[in-house]
Amino acid sequence: MEKSPSNPFLCLLFFFLSLKILFIKVLAAQKTTVIPVSVGVVLDLEFLDGDVGLSCINMSLSDFYATHGDYKTRLVLTTRDSKKDVVGAAAAALDLIKNVEVQAIIGPTTSMQASFVIDLGEKAQVPIISFSASSLSLTSNRSPYFFRATQNDSTQVNAISALVQTFGFREAVPIYIDDDYGEGVIPYLTDALQAVDARVRYWSVISPSATDDQIVEELYKLMTMQTRVFIVHMFPSLGARLFAKAKEIGMMSEGYVWIMTDGLTDDFLSSPNPSVTDTIQDRWKRKFQQDNPDIVDTDLNIFGLWAYDAATALALAVEKAGNTNSGFEKANGSSNSSTDLATLGVSLNGPNLLQALSNTAFKGLTGDYLFVNGQLQASAFQIINVNGNGGREIGFWTPTEGIVKTLNTTKNMTASSTSNSGLSAVIWPGDTTSVPKGWEIPTRGKKLRIGVPVKDGFSEFVKVTTDPISNTSKVTGYCIDVFDAVVKALPYALPYEYIPFAKPDGEPAGTYNDLIYQVYLKNFDAAVGDTTIIFNRSLYVDFTLPYTESGVSMIVPIVDNNSKNAWVFLRPLTWDLWVTSFCFFIFIAFVIWVLEHRINEEFRGPASHQAGTSFWFSFSTMVFSQREKVVNNLSRTVVIIWCFVVLILTQSYTASLTSLLTVQQLQPAVNDVNELIKKGEFVGYQEGSFVQGILLGLGFDKSKLIVYSSTEECDDLLSKGSGNGGIAAAFDEVPYMKLFLSKYCSKYTIIGPTFKTDGFGFAFPKGSPLVPDVSRAVLNMTEGDKMKEIENACITVSSYYIHGHVCLPGKERVEFLYLQSFRKESDISLPCVASPSAYSVSTYFPGDEDQSSSEYGDSTLDRQASHKVIMNIDQLTNPNQERLAALEIDHETYKPVDIVAAL
Repeated sequence: MEKSPSNPFLCLLFFFLSLKILFIKVLAAQKTTVIPVSVGVVLDLEFLDGDVGLSCINMSLSDFYATHGDYKTRLVLTTRDSKKDVVGAAAAALDLIKNVEVQAIIGPTTSMQASFVIDLGEKAQVPIISFSASSLSLTSNRSPYFFRATQNDSTQVNAISALVQTFGFREAVPIYIDDDYGEGVIPYLTDALQAVDARVRYWSVISPSATDDQIVEELYKLMTMQTRVFIVHMFPSLGARLFAKAKEIGMMSEGYVWIMTDGLTDDFLSSPNPSVTDTIQDRWKRKFQQDNPDIVDTDLNIFGLWAYDAATALALAVEKAGNTNSGFEKANGSSNSSTDLATLGVSLNGPNLLQALSNTAFKGLTGDYLFVNGQLQASAFQIINVNGNGGREIGFWTPTEGIVKTLNTTKNMTASSTSNSGLSAVIWPGDTTSVPKGWEIPTRGKKLRIGVPVKDGFSEFVKVTTDPISNTSKVTGYCIDVFDAVVKALPYALPYEYIPFAKPDGEPAGTYNDLIYQVYLKNFDAAVGDTTIIFNRSLYVDFTLPYTESGVSMIVPIVDNNSKNAWVFLRPLTWDLWVTSFCFFIFIAFVIWVLEHRINEEFRGPASHQAGTSFWFSFSTMVFSQREKVVNNLSRTVVIIWCFVVLILTQSYTASLTSLLTVQQLQPAVNDVNELIKKGEFVGYQEGSFVQGILLGLGFDKSKLIVYSSTEECDDLLSKGSGNGGIAAAFDEVPYMKLFLSKYCSKYTIIGPTFKTDGFGFAFPKGSPLVPDVSRAVLNMTEGDKMKEIENACITVSSYYIHGHVCLPGKERVEFLYLQSFRKESDISLPCVASPSAYSVSTYFPGDEDQSSSEYGDSTLDRQASHKVIMNIDQLTNPNQERLAALEIDHETYKPVDIVAAL
């Protein structure tokens, strides 16, 4: 059989087609080839959070490459268990870098473990990505190869302080674990609380290895303190034991406030957008149960979400960086040890991966995901109200909006950093919706130690008496009764006891400033007494609102300046006015004679008769007893005008003479503080009083200052006078002056100016939560009748009615109001001052010379006396009419006004 010849062309065509198909298959195989990139994972797999984190990392990579199938790189995980140990975490990281040559490490779990691992990563140029190490101490390393894929602890301190401010808590006690994780946040938390005027007086430190008995001992110590707001920052394992013991001893009852940081709330805190977790919750649970069949009923928490996003960020960065240089540059030297640091290599792709991670940004499960200087940017914090074993969302906190109720839309955000309107209803410990005060007087603690001053004089305000038999002290007086009434008005019980500030022999232990300093040193819990609120003292303690009138005044004796002789009737008119008046009488007599003697028979006759008649007519007009008739119309006009002038002159003379013979007999011996300084007079002030500083500031020589300790001693010094071993004036506060004048009304008077002070107040340590409540109670009392009742009961004040110029003791208590005259030439004074509720009005006018100003801003008038009108309350038609608390006149206008005063 003959064979057909072969076709060389067809063979050649078949050969080229085969090569083309083979080339296409090779290219397709190259396109679908993936590049494995080794990545290490170091977690505490003995903890639930470690298992949750590893499961979320695996699910994240599975989801990521399912939607990014065209990516060339694939992360290959190598997992190591750190075994809850710092050394174990370091050994695991060293093994992954040296032996496995991983390109990056996700983990470790805790901040203490991360501290050394970060150093290894920087040395080997291997990025370390931790989604749970939040301690601020890691920031101090400043390693460019460390990426914190979670919020650092400093971001939540502002959220915590906003909560404290929202509910008006004034104090808080941090309870934290004694390690780097716990200590790192405390300085920032303290600063944030102080920024919202909340003080931290105690820091409770719990050792990681603390026994239950040690925890209970610390909790009992906290129960003896006033603060009831506790901020807990520790790991869940230790926190669970702490809360269990707190519940056992009754610290989860009404009045307590517990605030947990995010390290404890991972079992309750979910994504800011719950719909995100709903989409992966079921898938994650199925996968987690497959990988961990022994663990049941576990929910996805915030750490799992951070782990999910951290894996996604690393996958994006590895793809962006490429894998052209995936190897390690070996270090010089040799060693047989697999963990020898000297032979640790350097990743060639580390700088590229570092740059890619820094530029990676995407929308993750936890929000916008972006690293800035290796730190994930702050996002919202969810606020959970934990009740029993569950939690309920009540709001959020954002860096820009503060506390808000919802994060759905910006339009619906309701910021509230100062009120709880931005939160849903909160159920507090004890199953109550009433916001706790944040502090309580501890039932297991001692009573408040109230320091009271001890002194000899002015016992109406504070008096300390000692029973010689029982050797116990009894404290009474106006200030004590006021404080007792204030405490009774508080909405809660306040146990306290008075402790006299005295030596063992009963003598005063120091001045008022020393007593205040003892409160500052916390030897006393408060100071109650006639303690004046001044600036220097306020630097050491917090004062309540004042409960007495304020000011420092000068008291001087009153003297009779009138001459006791027969020529006193000449004093109402000056010599110029006497001579002028006499000349006008002569002139009027001449005018009437000129107009009448030609036509009026009564003005005719001999020259002596005409002169006598004319002068008689003129001078008799003073008493309107002229009997001669005038017939000339011009004469009648002159007489009418002259009679009007004489009427004014005689009435003015009568009024002035009456004043000279009655009220104006009593004049202050001194009218001006500057007069005392110029003359070098001796002046007095109360022993231990701050008034000494005011007098020295005014220019008084210290050698001219004399101390008195009682009203009787002050009266004795004033009676002697400056030239006889006494004083010319006494300076003291208004309450003391009123008490003094109530006893010696007829002998002394108050002369301005009044130096401003803030009155008596109760002193408490700086930041005491009692101050606002006590101040409100004081304000409530001063606005009502209770304060007046205490004054009437404690301070015996003599009352005086005015009869002529003599002060006569009255049988009933009266109140007075001072109205100062607006006339300088005829100012008169009534010196009686009787009631603690008297008020004064001063008015300055142009032409009043010698006005001087002291460094305290007060002015002094060089005037003869003050005109004071004293009114009896019983003479008013409506005694219940509202009292004027103060009458103020603008000194710039200098306009005389009429004042209608009602008591």
